[in-house]
Amino acid sequence: MNTADIIKKVRRLEIRTRRLVTDSVTGAYYSSFKGRGMDFEEVREYAIGDDVRTIDWNVSAKMDRPFVKVFREERELTLMLLVDLSASGVFGSVDQSKRERAAEIASVIAFSASQNNDKVGLLLYTDEVEHYIPPKKGRRHILRVIRDLLFYSPRGKGTRHKVALDYLNRVQRRKCVIFLLSDFMENEHSPLNAKDTALYTSLALTHQRHDLVSIALSDPREYELPEVGLITLEDAETGELVEIDTSSRSVRERYKQRAQERRIDFQTNMRKKGLDWIEARTDQPYLPALRQLFARRASRH
Repeated sequence: MNTADIIKKVRRLEIRTRRLVTDSVTGAYYSSFKGRGMDFEEVREYAIGDDVRTIDWNVSAKMDRPFVKVFREERELTLMLLVDLSASGVFGSVDQSKRERAAEIASVIAFSASQNNDKVGLLLYTDEVEHYIPPKKGRRHILRVIRDLLFYSPRGKGTRHKVALDYLNRVQRRKCVIFLLSDFMENEHSPLNAKDTALYTSLALTHQRHDLVSIALSDPREYELPEVGLITLEDAETGELVEIDTSSRSVRERYKQRAQERRIDFQTNMRKKGLDWIEARTDQPYLPALRQLFARRASRH
């Protein structure tokens, strides 16, 4: 793909995601994530209804009438996008692959952050840290993030979430908001694998230092097989081949049941650790889930 084609595709995604980033999404994002604290702005005369705890007693004594301190929220945040580029993300049985869906969701989040004057950074990973863009502001920076989301060619094929999270914790000292986008397929062939308890420990430790939200990507074929006879499935990360007879109802049912069990295990482990997440299937709209996430978080404040 030449430079002109790359620019054209980045521009198309920018137009699409800007259209999706409506005032409601941007406002929901704003109310969901708090700033770093409160900055003193001015002193003004006390008015009925003001919190007496904000009275500035020194100024009040000098002026012989009550004055209160006024604060404003230090709003500017740093948003980090952590995107899993392991080989399983290339899979897609509908219009978009999981990687393409991840790029679109990440772009919507990035533009929402940019409209709120927040810095945006990017970390791409497989079983190693592949690419890191430090957080910055501005449209040109966001377009660079989108370009790398779409076109970066990873070296690795596997998945090691801990490597990426440990790296981010080292380079990002100050508290930030993290959106981690992955299909969470690690060491297994099924979606939303929950057997690697180290994953949930790493997520929880990172959440203690930062504000972490996970977006679990999946494709409908990872939950249910079509009845098409004998098929050969390849594990994109290991290259292992498995032959399955999809004409067998019991085979299809076992596949479906196992996928559902792992989905439930994933949800259970995330809840136990007190972690925020949403699921994003490539065959379903993701904006409702994103809005619900923002609303849920805003209600806690």
